[in-house]
Amino acid sequence: MGAANVIPGVSGGTIAFVTGIYERLIHSIKCFDSKALKLFLGRKFTELYKHTDAGFLAALMLGVVVALLTLARALKYGFEYHPVLVSAFFFGLIAASVWSIFKMVKQWSSGAVVGLVIGCAIAVSMAFLPQAQENQSIIYLMACGVVAMCSMIIPGVSGSFVLILMGNYNLIMVESLTKLGDMKFKEALTILVPVGIGAILGMAALSRLLSWLFKKFHDVAVATITGFVAGSLVTIWPWKTPRIQSFGDKEKVIGYDREIPVIDGYFWMAVLVMLGGVI
Repeated sequence: MGAANVIPGVSGGTIAFVTGIYERLIHSIKCFDSKALKLFLGRKFTELYKHTDAGFLAALMLGVVVALLTLARALKYGFEYHPVLVSAFFFGLIAASVWSIFKMVKQWSSGAVVGLVIGCAIAVSMAFLPQAQENQSIIYLMACGVVAMCSMIIPGVSGSFVLILMGNYNLIMVESLTKLGDMKFKEALTILVPVGIGAILGMAALSRLLSWLFKKFHDVAVATITGFVAGSLVTIWPWKTPRIQSFGDKEKVIGYDREIPVIDGYFWMAVLVMLGGVI
């Protein structure tokens, strides 16, 4: 999940869904409620551990944090020198997962079909939205955290891609995480703390909504997620050229032009990597 969340176009929620931990994750997050607070204040830590499924969350979050700290630098290199191959691997991974999620719908109805179409349409439309400029204000960074966490939890919607649309992907996911890895804590935390606060608020709100939807409208919810995941393939299409715009002394990606690939040796290498993702 941590690796997926670093890569624009790939959703950590998709990874959680296809590995079978998604509903457990949503339920665990939802359990950080008033009961959990009472157990904590009453120092009933064993009951709190069981109530929140803390062992599961701790293992999961440790993996996410390690991936974020180690892969931010590696993926920066990968996207700079081999963006097609990186995207091709995750394109194959997500394409293969669509059928797995599709089969989770127990009974198809008109509501499920509508959810599938709407989910797909939203995910596809996000690929063509214009990008905002970088903004380092505390309120905007908190908003980035809220929106990015919501999109990370929803399968098929990439938190990193949303940060690109909001103009702060490079600031948060590359520069700040790289500085954290380089022990430049003050510079990194100035950005990451507001983002983290927003992420916690977004996670708390969305987990309750999603838990309720899975209980009341399971098939419609899963069908909508299937649409999100299928539509996200447009976002992560490997063959695309970034549109660059200069802001003072900096150059930033403001969007992508998707292309039909040229059939050459590099194309077949990308196809092999894509098949690796499928497998």
